[in-house]
Amino acid sequence: MHCRYIAVIAFVLSFVNPLKAQKILSEGTIVYDITIQTGSKEPQLADMFDGAKTTIYLKGGQSRTEMVSPLGSTITILDARNNSGAVLKEYGNQKLLIKMSKEDWTDINSKYSGIVFTMENETKEIAGYKCQKASAKLKDGTTFTVFFTKELVTENKDYDFQFKNLPGLPLEYESSLGNLKVKYTASKIAFDPIPMQKFAVPTSGYRQLTYAESKTLKGAQ
Repeated sequence: MHCRYIAVIAFVLSFVNPLKAQKILSEGTIVYDITIQTGSKEPQLADMFDGAKTTIYLKGGQSRTEMVSPLGSTITILDARNNSGAVLKEYGNQKLLIKMSKEDWTDINSKYSGIVFTMENETKEIAGYKCQKASAKLKDGTTFTVFFTKELVTENKDYDFQFKNLPGLPLEYESSLGNLKVKYTASKIAFDPIPMQKFAVPTSGYRQLTYAESKTLKGAQ
């Protein structure tokens, strides 16, 4: 009887332990280092992005994504509870504030609609977390690689639409910037509280545009 009791406990723990090992990031910060992969004839392009980072701030259903490089910055503020927010762009003397509606978010993320992830056997550790490789394929046939961890998931699944259906947190992935291939690698994950002011959309100091107007401006997207 005693042995049977131990066996039952062991069986239950085999399901409980994996669940306890998975953390939920409801509030905190993720920092990604950005590297540019260019041809030997274009080393200056990589130099222009030297030190570039993307920082994501999360607090419940709110998110703020900052991409900062020597060229300038793009900040995306999104409240997933009502799909409201804005995109702020600062490049040189140009400061733009693009108000975004639910329909605007749908349009800007349309290329990621129907994205399919295929799990691979390769694993590696990134920022202290065990990550699994996945191959992503977009509906236009474009493919890229992502390494994600199942040890940590975000409460807010809408902060980055392309990874909404990925079964874990992406800690390294590829993207395209024109003809350049960009790699994002997580270098820091913190669970510190984020002040509400971080998610406030500025009311002055920017040239305000609608999303439709921004699409007509070269470099605004």
